Amino acid sequence: MIRLDHRQPVPESLRGPIVALGNFDGFHLGHQAVVREAVEWAWEAGRPAIVATFDPHPVRHFAPHVPPFRLTTLEQREELFAAAGADAMLVFHFDDDLAGTTAEDFVTRLLGEGIGARGVVTGEDFTFGKGRGGNLAVLRETGARVGIEARAVGPVMDMGRPVSSSRIRDALKAGDCEEAARLLTRPFAIRGEVIHGDKRGREIGYPTANMELGPYVRPRFGIYAVTGRVLVTGEELNGAASLGVRPMFDPPQELLEPYFFDFAGEIYGQEIEVALRHFLRPEAKFDSLEALQVQMAEDCRRARALLG
Repeated sequence: MIRLDHRQPVPESLRGPIVALGNFDGFHLGHQAVVREAVEWAWEAGRPAIVATFDPHPVRHFAPHVPPFRLTTLEQREELFAAAGADAMLVFHFDDDLAGTTAEDFVTRLLGEGIGARGVVTGEDFTFGKGRGGNLAVLRETGARVGIEARAVGPVMDMGRPVSSSRIRDALKAGDCEEAARLLTRPFAIRGEVIHGDKRGREIGYPTANMELGPYVRPRFGIYAVTGRVLVTGEELNGAASLGVRPMFDPPQELLEPYFFDFAGEIYGQEIEVALRHFLRPEAKFDSLEALQVQMAEDCRRARALLG
């Protein structure tokens, strides 16, 4: 998968593409339908297929104070786009300059002159450009003047409601991993570097791989059955994880702390990806470390059973 920067020239071999255009955070069922349409169109037309995304998310640019809400990092999206058949990912770096670009200029200059797009696929409700002044009608009208055909994909419905990133975030905040996974078509996964902690888990017999939550949405705080993957080696792991502020220990700190079963490897400083499979219980403060250890043993037993 080739990663392109909208501020840099596009290789000649990727000019004239069919573009799937959107934020695509989470790359859920609805996003997949948009990209599938673009990839199939590109195959039929004999053109490159490019998925264009925005990073940082426009919401983060205009409202930096809002709580973290991301479902995927740029690296995760890149892998998902590649698996969906795209030839490249085009990153529109959302800064003041891009925020001030009119919808018409976005189509003519960035899509037309910039990459020579010949087709663009979006969701029906996608908006873009300064003041969100661009929509499907603007894309079609402006695109027609510079040789860009526009297509739209309607919402993917599930149980009478559109699949959306907001709906997935709500499921995660409720601890409903299964619902989130159903709409994403895979478990929600947090990727990050394993950092050194205070070694409390090691002291009580459950050494954990501590990770900061970074830009990700905060799922319901509690204990989860999880699977993990060490990115460098591809090793797959099962475990139980605490996600939250560790009410038994001071100072409170938001962390994801997976304990992987039957694993004694050294992974400090390495990137891992931890997928939330099942919510086991809310986090709690116990009367003693002994009581916590008893509960952790039960958490691990349940997690092992659920993960098979």
